[in-house]
Amino acid sequence: MTAFTSSAAPLEISQGIVIQCTHQLGADAARQTVNAELRALGLTQDVEGSGCNAEPGTTGPLQWTLKEERVAAWLPDLNTFDLCQRLDLQSRTNPADLTREIWLTLLVSPMAWIFPSAEELISAVRMRQFIVLAAGKTALNFHTSEAERPNDCWTYQEETGFTVLPGSPLIEALTKATQPDATGMLYAFSCYRATEYILLLAIAQEAQLSNPALLASLQKQWETRAVMSARFHDVFLRETGSMESPLPIGYYIPGDRVWFRNPDDASSDVAGFEGSWVFYLGGGQFSNFWQRDKPFTLASKCVDVYQWRNGTAPDANAELQMDEAQVERLVDITMTQPAEVERITQRMFRLRDPQGVYAQGGCMDTSRESPRWVRPETTDIVLPGMY
Repeated sequence: MTAFTSSAAPLEISQGIVIQCTHQLGADAARQTVNAELRALGLTQDVEGSGCNAEPGTTGPLQWTLKEERVAAWLPDLNTFDLCQRLDLQSRTNPADLTREIWLTLLVSPMAWIFPSAEELISAVRMRQFIVLAAGKTALNFHTSEAERPNDCWTYQEETGFTVLPGSPLIEALTKATQPDATGMLYAFSCYRATEYILLLAIAQEAQLSNPALLASLQKQWETRAVMSARFHDVFLRETGSMESPLPIGYYIPGDRVWFRNPDDASSDVAGFEGSWVFYLGGGQFSNFWQRDKPFTLASKCVDVYQWRNGTAPDANAELQMDEAQVERLVDITMTQPAEVERITQRMFRLRDPQGVYAQGGCMDTSRESPRWVRPETTDIVLPGMY
């Protein structure tokens, strides 16, 4: 599959949503499509930028951002946790409100979200919706050294990883592996691998709607060899923010993959407890794959990661292990003590230290991850095949 590349000059626009159009017809169509979406969501009066009122025939980058007065009122300090409360959005139960939250948080982004077309923007929003929906339905057995999948559609070989059986639809196989509503079973996963399955599911669902050839390629790939870990990140994901240029500490878009780092040196040596991979669900909540009916808030996630330092104990071989039941008890007790919750949150709600450093940093990462482009004309997903 050939990835899209743009020959246009680098953009100087640094925030909000940007469509990088290279010809007049594309710019006109993009402007009409995006403005129609904003109108349907009731956001027209809240947005400004070159894409809002550009005359037909205008070319070049089109930008949409949230008006400054709306940012000040709805998202002070670019903190998105309280957006739903301020606007009375029920994004966890109302799909239209989830769409509004996604658009608003994209529009206020301090780093421009650049798309090659309006269609690619529509797909990006839809994939975030798919991620939030799937993450909320996912429930798993946490395990760092064991893994299992439904044997009616998955098989395992050490050299290829978990692959789907020929003829088993990838979307169905991913759903069965992660959502107990489909099978009545909980399967063993690490949190990192679980996030890969949810991201892949969203990409496959969007490909089914807008790029069937990509879905067919994904199906063939997972019938042959799984794409995992660093290679999965490189092939499928776009990372926004960095240690050198961090995103604001409270800025999250629904559907973001997020890492909470364990800032405690000792307990971070326990396999699987170096940190925690989750998704931002919107409305101030993060996914909880182990108790899906109890999504994390910022405070409860900070307390959870903090208490790992108090849940370790040596096993019979003097190897440090995590007593998860003890951690759960400590979290439950702590959450009944507002002053202690505040103390821990203040300690943990800081940007993390660099890799290998354990000093005054907290558990908050500097970047977020989301899917690459998927439309036939512009996808930048290049599958590795039999690597």
